[in-house]
Amino acid sequence: MNRRIVVTGTDTGIGKTVFSAGLAGFLGASYWKPVQAGLDGETDSQIVARLGGLSSDRIIAERYRLRTPASPHYAAERDGVVIDGHALNVPDVGDRPLVIEGAGGLMVPLNSSTLFIDVFARWRLPVVLCARTALGTINHSLLSIEALRNRNIDIFGVAFIGDDNLQSENTICRIGRVRGLGRLPRLAPLTMSTLQPAFSASFRRDYFQP
Repeated sequence: MNRRIVVTGTDTGIGKTVFSAGLAGFLGASYWKPVQAGLDGETDSQIVARLGGLSSDRIIAERYRLRTPASPHYAAERDGVVIDGHALNVPDVGDRPLVIEGAGGLMVPLNSSTLFIDVFARWRLPVVLCARTALGTINHSLLSIEALRNRNIDIFGVAFIGDDNLQSENTICRIGRVRGLGRLPRLAPLTMSTLQPAFSASFRRDYFQP
């Protein structure tokens, strides 16, 4: 069965693009960023291609490309665009797995009435929640888990990103009743050659199987 996985975060700047790059490379998956807000410098798709070693045919074109690096609803307003949440349909990539990366956190608005989590609920795909290990992560993570459960969205598990903080990680998994998938450390330098072995050492392949 084709494995399709949504990657989201408890907030912006968590590191979910780096995680998505590692996961796509790890699984031999294609990658899709439905909404890209901000076009100066590398886009998330370009970062994933570079860090994950993905060929161009494994990068699915964004449905919306917005110039302003801001919340999608505001970036779209600045560009004179209205994002149609119902136009965000999961692409068919054949037998290859697909990693789908959201924008920001779950409650990021796409337009005046639709949040990204509403689109996730319509897709009915399992979600990997990326969470920091830094101070504040317990609150942000548990709120995100509760929001996903309130919409009956399956949670694959939590992928932690940052320095080791086993106490917080265990607390989130215990109270949230979710599986901890592993922890990806911050990497310096961050390159394909450092990310791929770190990802393989941090996560088990069978956790992401159907």
